[in-house]
Amino acid sequence: MTSGTNSDPSAAVIWSEDFLAYKWAYTHPMNPVRLALTMSLARGLGVLDGIEEVPPQQIDDSALTVIHGQDYIDAVRAVGSGSAALSGQLLERLFGLGSADNPVFTGMHEAGRLLVGGTLAAAQAVASGSVRRAVNIGGGMHHAMKSHAAGFCIYNDCSVAIQWLLDNGYDRVAYIDIDAHHGDGVETAFAADPRVLTISLHQHPATLWPGTGWPTEIGTGDAQGTAVNLALMPEVSDRLWLRAFHAVVPSLLEQFRPQILITQCGADSHRADPLTDLALTVDGQRAAMQALRTCADAYADGNWVAVGGGGYGVVNVVPRSWTHLIATVLDRDVDVTTPVGDDWYTEAVTVATEVHPDYARPPEESMGDGGDVDYVAWDGDTGQSPPEGITEVAQRQTDRGILATRRAVYPLHGLDPEDPRD
Repeated sequence: MTSGTNSDPSAAVIWSEDFLAYKWAYTHPMNPVRLALTMSLARGLGVLDGIEEVPPQQIDDSALTVIHGQDYIDAVRAVGSGSAALSGQLLERLFGLGSADNPVFTGMHEAGRLLVGGTLAAAQAVASGSVRRAVNIGGGMHHAMKSHAAGFCIYNDCSVAIQWLLDNGYDRVAYIDIDAHHGDGVETAFAADPRVLTISLHQHPATLWPGTGWPTEIGTGDAQGTAVNLALMPEVSDRLWLRAFHAVVPSLLEQFRPQILITQCGADSHRADPLTDLALTVDGQRAAMQALRTCADAYADGNWVAVGGGGYGVVNVVPRSWTHLIATVLDRDVDVTTPVGDDWYTEAVTVATEVHPDYARPPEESMGDGGDVDYVAWDGDTGQSPPEGITEVAQRQTDRGILATRRAVYPLHGLDPEDPRD
């Protein structure tokens, strides 16, 4: 069921059933069943055959304080244990806790900290040289700020892992975020640090929360140019998304030459996601993940840490997308025509009846959606006629987004924004 002859044993899959404790309210769109179904599907398809799953690091609060304030950590622990002294209004105003997005749940401090331990385990495994790649589908909590929960994210595992790498000898770390939402927490944490290149491809901030991630957000001080934002209009499909990615990301990585690549692979760019408006298929998401693998091999000496993130089609989308992510990391690519299997399909149908109906559409029967990933490379000509199946308006909007990003940051890297070869 898997393809490819280069199955790489020097890759780590970070997993713990305890990740499922990161569970908000019943009606909340981020349901950890998406993680359980991903691992079940990956096992059922043989993706994890012979792979020893690596547990997360059991960290203490000191590992969090490299990014988060102690007052915030104390507040998260207090509300999760029912001992908070502040009123609900103050907790929400000061720390973002208790809102509709970030409702309080028992044990939230421990659950959030464990996800950080997972991404730290992935980063440390690659840094040690024991593996070249590692994946933690439980990670990707990219919205969490220093002292504020945001966008379903308590602690920012991506930022903590990047800071750990910087504190342990790395001086060129690249972070690429393909979630439909702007990777604002990670960008904010390193906007003034020239050692970290953050690239976020997301739905246009005028059309989606958090309303940030404009092309003009380029970093501050000596780090100008190391925050890169590519904003894409709603309904962007596989071919245009991939056109945009390849028009911006590889040339910046080639110039920056990171020692390691960290990628947040949120699955909420899918056309069926209930919270966003992009129009990728699982086929397109798979192609994006494979492009990230190629970038890691070409520009980061093969060193790659991949994490999960958003994704609210918790039954019909995320398990298939992130099974492809795990398979891509392991060089065990799964063909998009592969059936999900009768056993997994039955399991997924059963789970769907137990999940809020807004987020639990019935599962698909194969590992793809019939998407078209045969993109046409950007050539610098904003008047270029679109290929069949792409409207002139959609291509023009995408190309304008590409140029806006290139014009904002390329000169700061010594690159020509108008030259498609850069």
